[in-house]
Amino acid sequence: MADDRRKFPELQTGEVVVRGGFHTGSTHSLPTARIVTVRQVPQTTHMQAGEQMKRRRLGGSGITVSEICMGTMTFGSQCDETLSFRIMDRARDAGIDFFDAAEMYPVPPTAETCGITEEILGRWMKTVPRESVIIATKITGPAHGWFVPPVRHGHSALDRVQIVRAVEASLRRLQTDYIDLYQTHWPDHGMRYEDVLEPLTKLVQQGKIRALGCSNETCWGVMKSLAAAEKFGLCRYDSVQNNFSLINRRCESELAQVCRRENISLLPFSPLGGGVLTGKYQDAEPAGARFTEYRRLGERQRRLADRFLNDRTRETVRRLKTIADDLGVTLTALSLAWSRQHDFVASTIVGATSVEQLEESLASAELILDAATLKRIDEIDEAIPCPMKEDGLRRL
Repeated sequence: MADDRRKFPELQTGEVVVRGGFHTGSTHSLPTARIVTVRQVPQTTHMQAGEQMKRRRLGGSGITVSEICMGTMTFGSQCDETLSFRIMDRARDAGIDFFDAAEMYPVPPTAETCGITEEILGRWMKTVPRESVIIATKITGPAHGWFVPPVRHGHSALDRVQIVRAVEASLRRLQTDYIDLYQTHWPDHGMRYEDVLEPLTKLVQQGKIRALGCSNETCWGVMKSLAAAEKFGLCRYDSVQNNFSLINRRCESELAQVCRRENISLLPFSPLGGGVLTGKYQDAEPAGARFTEYRRLGERQRRLADRFLNDRTRETVRRLKTIADDLGVTLTALSLAWSRQHDFVASTIVGATSVEQLEESLASAELILDAATLKRIDEIDEAIPCPMKEDGLRRL
């Protein structure tokens, strides 16, 4: 059964609620994503032109971010530097101030291309005031995890030496002296969490990192990290970046409760299901599309494509298209608006390989879904639960 508490209270009761941290009144719950501006919305509506993009607090940190985050994993592969600059310029003009990268980007990662995305982002950052943007990046997870990443000669790990060196390398590529949000790209569940958090804490104390986050993490891993932080007096994770979309709603169960109770923000990646929720795979697999290409690569990539693209996900998209058509919006706008309307989500990460793609995502910033629409979406989930075969976390 879908968790009705994920929706904004004002969309269910008509009450206008400003969540904690930005007003002097008392709070009545423990949501993570604190909304600075919340309006009473009786039905599906659009924000007025010129209205600023809303901002939400990142966990319990002092950082607030735009509720849409610009993902950069295509910068340096599908997007050359000129196009990457155009996309980031348009994102910033639209009110996006949050940009997410990783030392391993662009994708697909190779030894020759790792780090190029951070270099492109770093050169673009020289064109804007540093304090006007929030920059997130990631250290690659252990080589004995999901796959052997092409960094540090296939021996990546989350120990003190590699964390310090990875941060220093990212700072050089980004041409900055601090990173706003530094994340572990995937965890090492065989390591003591305090051995990961201790060097990260020192980097926070040195002013090289403002806040910490994790990615592709399980509920157990998040809670284990919080226990270690509390026991040893270390910095805690303020965010978790996991796969979350209308074809993979697993985060609404246990992880949502962790985020709410422990004041951690979810940063959903693949909110469009790798492009599946745009509808472009409905009739055929288009040439050059991500999962079309993945099927030509190794077993890992083929398995990933099958996870996102199957009969159940296609049927889910077909039914969602009916709702989008009734509202007069695109599947993209519907999917991203749905992601935003979760109280434990701080910012939804969108990617783009063109300015036109970004424009379609930006249209979702103006869309707020009413309770009746959310109910119709839930009914699809009840009929076709978990259409995406898995989220990959069981392979950690």
